[in-house]
Amino acid sequence: MDNSSNSSENSGEYWLTISDLMSGLMVVFLFISMAFMRYKESENDKIKNIAITYEKNQTAIHKALHEEFKLDLKKWNASINGETLSFEFNSPEVLFKTGSSEINRHFQQILSDFIPRFLKTLEQFNPSIQEVRIEGHTSSEWQQEKNQNTAYFKNMQLSQERTLSILKYSYYIPQVSIKQKEWIKSNLVAVGFSSSKIIVDLNGIEDKKRSRRVTFRIITNADSEIRKILTGI
Repeated sequence: MDNSSNSSENSGEYWLTISDLMSGLMVVFLFISMAFMRYKESENDKIKNIAITYEKNQTAIHKALHEEFKLDLKKWNASINGETLSFEFNSPEVLFKTGSSEINRHFQQILSDFIPRFLKTLEQFNPSIQEVRIEGHTSSEWQQEKNQNTAYFKNMQLSQERTLSILKYSYYIPQVSIKQKEWIKSNLVAVGFSSSKIIVDLNGIEDKKRSRRVTFRIITNADSEIRKILTGI
């Protein structure tokens, strides 16, 4: 057998080995791809289940609040937004005097009735609630101030002081239990939005009266649960 024949056979064996190796790698990559796809499907299923649970939970919270306060909404000029899980008080003349963070006596009476029942209604949902925000909203105007920037920051300070007043008043309501006070300290927060979320009419013109409002907004932990899945925590 000559050298050229041996070289040809060795070359054939070499390429056969490479071919087998590449085939093996392709199989490995195929298994990795399949495993990754199954992992992604599993993660997507988890997220989907959380979204479904969140929707059901949100509906249940909205229904529970409506059942508890349906007879009070009209007399308080309040409303419950099911999409944002917000309990809104919409009578600015009842809430505070213009430019003041001191709670009007009538609104104190409303809060004394509302807060204990509100906390009691939420107790069954506490494991899924991340926080409840007391949100203060103002119109874009500030007395006779013409400078919009100055008006914005004046209203920011006012809205923050008002929500803090509500939080403090709510905490010291006699009917609020010690257990509920602890929950308030861990979950109730006061947030002032100034005029950043004004309400406008169909023509895009600000409704200054409706913009002045106080909202108790319930934030569930659905987002944090999804974030845990995405980050692998």
